[in-house]
Amino acid sequence: MIRAGRHHLVRTLADLAAQQGVGIDHYTRLKPYAAEGFPAPISSEGSRTRLYDGEQVDAYLLGRPVPPLPEKDDDDDLLDRRECAALIGVSPVSWKTYKSDPALTKARVEAGGVEHWPRRAVRAFQESRPGDAAPKSGRPRNTGDQVPRDQVAARVGELLDADPTISAATVTARLGVHRNTGQDALTRLRADRIADRIEADPDLTPAQAAAQLGYPAGQVRRATARAETVLRARRAAPYLADVATALHRAGWTTTQAAPDVQHPADDHVVAVLVLDTDQAPAVALVWDERHGWRTALSRRHPLARGATVPPQDDGVRYLATGTTPPPDALVAALSAS
Repeated sequence: MIRAGRHHLVRTLADLAAQQGVGIDHYTRLKPYAAEGFPAPISSEGSRTRLYDGEQVDAYLLGRPVPPLPEKDDDDDLLDRRECAALIGVSPVSWKTYKSDPALTKARVEAGGVEHWPRRAVRAFQESRPGDAAPKSGRPRNTGDQVPRDQVAARVGELLDADPTISAATVTARLGVHRNTGQDALTRLRADRIADRIEADPDLTPAQAAAQLGYPAGQVRRATARAETVLRARRAAPYLADVATALHRAGWTTTQAAPDVQHPADDHVVAVLVLDTDQAPAVALVWDERHGWRTALSRRHPLARGATVPPQDDGVRYLATGTTPPPDALVAALSAS
């Protein structure tokens, strides 16, 4: 976590490399941050982006004693998504949904390119959450879902935490949502958690991971299949982040944020990169794990034709060779198209 009042001291690995006068690739190959005595990251364990306290790093580099960070929790401490989830007793997957709450959206702070929330905002959100007052006999006829759509995943996650064997019918009854809504949320959450377990132990099969999590075999056939797609999406994420960085360097995007990886049909992986500058040679790019990169005709609806069939519209161009061409090759192909 970032202790209260130390937001301005946060440094990324790129910041540390620049401080030493070397490129980030060279810096991460040398890994000076792995040396004994180097200050520990202030990002949570398992975070993709390492964050460090600048005061501690400066002291280390000058050969001085590394000052300790405050140990007492403060309402102004900034917590990342794993720390927020742990504070309120849910999984990081559930936090993805919780963070869309307007109060948390307003309180969100970015540090080193990573989302954080003040401890006080997370506690206030937890205290404001309603109890389980949903109807117990399913959704009444001719009524809408009793739980707002953007809160369904988090509420289902709580039910799954309490009972790994819970069925879609029970979710429907407890939350008062349509059975399809409950089934979809349950499948997605189980798939994400199965994928988490396999990442921790790559020797597991999806079925074995599901069994370890206590999921009944008869209920998770779709979740185990989706878990394999989720794992492929996660493996693709670093490559897609590199492409986003290359497009930003080319001046075609205003940020180098990595795209959200999607699996709209639950059996293959796609991603969208919006090119939002005037000099960009296309309005957006779509990556499909089966077909590689193509241009899109719309920023708002780049997947308007769906992702299950490769589009053949006039103006859609397939770029470079293979499904994962080097970022520089993709930039060259796009420049020449």
